[in-house]
Amino acid sequence: MLGESTSAAVDNPVTSRQFRSVLGHFCSGITVVTGMGAETPMGFTCQAFSSLSLDPPRVVLCVSRTSSSWPAISGSTFFCVNVLAQRQRALSDRFARSGGDKFHGVDWDLSPDGSPRLAGASAWIDCRLHAEHDGGDHLLVIADVRRLVAPAEDRPPLLYHRGRYARLDDTP
Repeated sequence: MLGESTSAAVDNPVTSRQFRSVLGHFCSGITVVTGMGAETPMGFTCQAFSSLSLDPPRVVLCVSRTSSSWPAISGSTFFCVNVLAQRQRALSDRFARSGGDKFHGVDWDLSPDGSPRLAGASAWIDCRLHAEHDGGDHLLVIADVRRLVAPAEDRPPLLYHRGRYARLDDTP
């Protein structure tokens, strides 16, 4: 059945649909990973991002093998993880699409390593590619953190939960 793939490595097969439904209960932040291609800035929305190590400082992200942006970004070795703010839902949607000039009309500047930093983000993390590993239909990307900044102005994060954007509720 279409969309019902299973893994032979698991005793109790789990369908793709079940996997997505249950793991959708885990709330995550939204990032846009950016870097410089051969001549233009490149970027893609990435929900699968996390800290990995404090010593040395490393992060991990999962990149779809079908991404057309990642090969161009990884070729330069350096990239920036832009942690999106709650007000940046439109940027998340824009960078989630394939093709086109995703940077047209977007306010950004270059990080010290030459990667695009999106204006208004909750945080920026400048990275250097450390390793890529097989992760099934994704690549598991490990990166060394070179610089990171969170603006003094508090910018609530853009969240994703159960297949849609969500907001933080700070009330007790």
